[in-house]
Amino acid sequence: MLKSSLKQSLIGGMLAAGMVFSTTASAEETIKVGILHSLSGTMAISETTLKDTMLMLIEEQNEKGGLLGKKLEPVVVDPASNWPLFAEKARELIEKEKVSAVFGCWTSVSRKSVLPVFEELDSILFYPVQYEGEESSKNVFYTGAAPNQQAIPAVDYLMNEIGVERWVLAGTDYVYPRTTNKILEAYLKAKGVAADDIMINYTPFGHSDWQSIVADIKKFGATGKKTAVVSTINGDANVPFYKELGNQGVSAEDIPVVAFSVGEEELSGIDTKPLVGHLAAWNYFMSVDAEANDSFIESWHAFTKDEKRVSNDPMEAHYIGFNMWVKAVEKAGTTDPAAVQDALIGVAVPNLTGGYSAMMPNHHITKPVLIGEIQEDGQFDVVWETSGLVAGDAWSDFLEGSKDIIADWRAPLSCGNYNVKTAKCSGQNLE
Repeated sequence: MLKSSLKQSLIGGMLAAGMVFSTTASAEETIKVGILHSLSGTMAISETTLKDTMLMLIEEQNEKGGLLGKKLEPVVVDPASNWPLFAEKARELIEKEKVSAVFGCWTSVSRKSVLPVFEELDSILFYPVQYEGEESSKNVFYTGAAPNQQAIPAVDYLMNEIGVERWVLAGTDYVYPRTTNKILEAYLKAKGVAADDIMINYTPFGHSDWQSIVADIKKFGATGKKTAVVSTINGDANVPFYKELGNQGVSAEDIPVVAFSVGEEELSGIDTKPLVGHLAAWNYFMSVDAEANDSFIESWHAFTKDEKRVSNDPMEAHYIGFNMWVKAVEKAGTTDPAAVQDALIGVAVPNLTGGYSAMMPNHHITKPVLIGEIQEDGQFDVVWETSGLVAGDAWSDFLEGSKDIIADWRAPLSCGNYNVKTAKCSGQNLE
């Protein structure tokens, strides 16, 4: 396919208002780094950990001598799980605090909220969480997974290794689950799955009453065909969802659930015994046996002064993104966003699974794909992984409006939305 060959060629050519707080040094003496994560509200359970991760990484870099002869200064804001407030806080970080780059957001709705701000002010956002694809912005570096780096491999695993025939696509009602499930629905139908064998359900953020939905899932899975749940449920709604699975006796043997937003952090707060055997598709697990991971966990426990604190996939994405940014700044000799944007493409840094991840011309990175089973201790046993790294695809091969689109931010193309059939760039984001 033309898109595929061009894409490979391009790849082959080479990632409620809160208070601002920062250290006391002046902007002239430091390089400011923005941290834009919810510390309150429905996403706090997930995002506070990412704030702590960034503080650790910045502290470690300062212990190494800083960057360009200056210390790094974290500037932390709390957008409080309020999507419009994300945009306001992003503008505050860039215009008022003069940060050189921002590490932040979790949900796609928060990323969509801040996107126009970063593009208007030509700043840099490192986005660390798996997302729905269908986007490539000059100002965003997507260190989380695209659908071809989690969702599609997870479906392939369930279909090929477990023999799943009926599919429940259950998600939180916002852009990531809806777009990802649109891609998965098209992919399943292309694989010969009948529409009657696909059930789709959406619930609000923070949804807590799962009794009837889990009952519906049980009924849907009682036809004699192997059934699985592909979960794009996000935030603190995962806790009551998994509790209700346990309450109604839905075991992994009966109806396995594979999740993309449930990691070690979420499992640390619930009884995992009823959940043993359910699955998650990520690109990193705390249980990965690698020297780099052992060192990271040791540093994390020392920084938090808590041996029980877990690590998770979006933490690794910030680890990769931060180190890529440091390397690109050193390469460019400046924190100027335009220079750093160019310098980032082609940068490769160690990941925590024992290899390297590289930033591709489409502003996505290369990753291994891992599928893990939940264990009684809240950790994951890796049951499947890709043989090598997978390059993130900004535009899905399974959607009519996207299959002919590529992104390449290198000159002379410098386009996030290039149609290989029409040979035209139609802007950064296809709407």
